[in-house]
Amino acid sequence: MTVVTVHHAKTHLSKLIAAAERGEEVVIARGDKPAVRIVPFEPKFTTPVAPRFGALREEGRFDDSFFAPLPEEELRLWEGRED
Repeated sequence: MTVVTVHHAKTHLSKLIAAAERGEEVVIARGDKPAVRIVPFEPKFTTPVAPRFGALREEGRFDDSFFAPLPEEELRLWEGRED
């Protein structure tokens, strides 16, 4: 484990990042009290996931009323009319 002060970390940040990427544990301390640890970033997904056609096929169902015209009152509200 490598423990360095904030001043040293500001001066040698690139080297400390490289050490963390190699798997070394790097800790930055304020005075004699450890404050933070530098760790390598681990992405949630390693490769982009292409969207699949039909992936949401089972997520929602619409009956015929979905395609029916809106009632006049609701249409007026959507259009912002003050009739």
